[in-house]
Amino acid sequence: MWEYFLYVCLLCLILIVLECVILRLIKLNTKWDRSTACLVGKTAIVTGANTGIGFYTAQEFAKRGARVILACRSATKGEEAKKKIVEATHNENVHVRIVDFESLKSVREFARGINKSEERLDILVNNAGAVIFKNEITVDGLSKSMQVNHFGPFLLTLLLIDLLKRSRPSRIVNVSSTKTRGGRIHINNLNYYSDSYRSRLTFSNYANAKLCHLSFSNELGKRLRPSGVIVNSLHPGTVQTDITRDFSSVIQQMYKALSYFFKNSEEGAQTTIYVALSKDTKDVVGKFFYNCGRIKMPTTARNSIVAKQLWEKSMELVQLKETECPL
Repeated sequence: MWEYFLYVCLLCLILIVLECVILRLIKLNTKWDRSTACLVGKTAIVTGANTGIGFYTAQEFAKRGARVILACRSATKGEEAKKKIVEATHNENVHVRIVDFESLKSVREFARGINKSEERLDILVNNAGAVIFKNEITVDGLSKSMQVNHFGPFLLTLLLIDLLKRSRPSRIVNVSSTKTRGGRIHINNLNYYSDSYRSRLTFSNYANAKLCHLSFSNELGKRLRPSGVIVNSLHPGTVQTDITRDFSSVIQQMYKALSYFFKNSEEGAQTTIYVALSKDTKDVVGKFFYNCGRIKMPTTARNSIVAKQLWEKSMELVQLKETECPL
């Protein structure tokens, strides 16, 4: 019995070491965006911009002269991020706006404010997201994981479509994950909430939500192709972020120990910046990127029938009328 236990432990240790070596090699081979794009006169919104990938994406846009709107859940953290970005770039045209994807009301208020105050929107980066193991319910009666990672960004994007179209050529960049390959899209139970789901503490909720948003991104790209609005998605890689902030202390410590082998947040932001700015992607629609290059999108995300069903169901669940998103 003990020999079997030791064998299993040794096998797990070997697998962890191999994964760390692979991650380290990936980190050392990280490609950097080399675009020379100037963003003076342009406006960009980055959700979840107060930390991690979102912060460095926003900072890069500010460095290139853009008017940058940091869409954050916390005003305090947003102002701290703004201060750092202004100090680093000497661009004073950086602004904090509050949006909480756990509340569809907050999303609508944010979008209403942007549509009222902004003359243009050239880049929308849907970066905010969270790995949520427990299938908690939001004030809107929706799965917290689905709302933060799909329903919220879905609603925000469609409410800003008109402004994006008026600013064309413009771009929508959706930060996704290759973990979607392990996800499923349940059209008849998009909320992913039942007694069985509620009791599970698995990664599947995140994978399902990200797969839904990737499918939406692909469908949105097709619908917007004639309008001059470019839509693409990306996987940033395994990155050092605060994504484990809601995890147990044990998991956080394990994550911290392994994070040496991950990309740092600035490295992790490079593909986002590439998709948002590169000339290589200006005519590319509905594709999936990693390490500043195209990769294959999961089959389910490319299924047009599922994508249309997902679109209609998502519209229903966020209570969005056709007249609110002129496509």
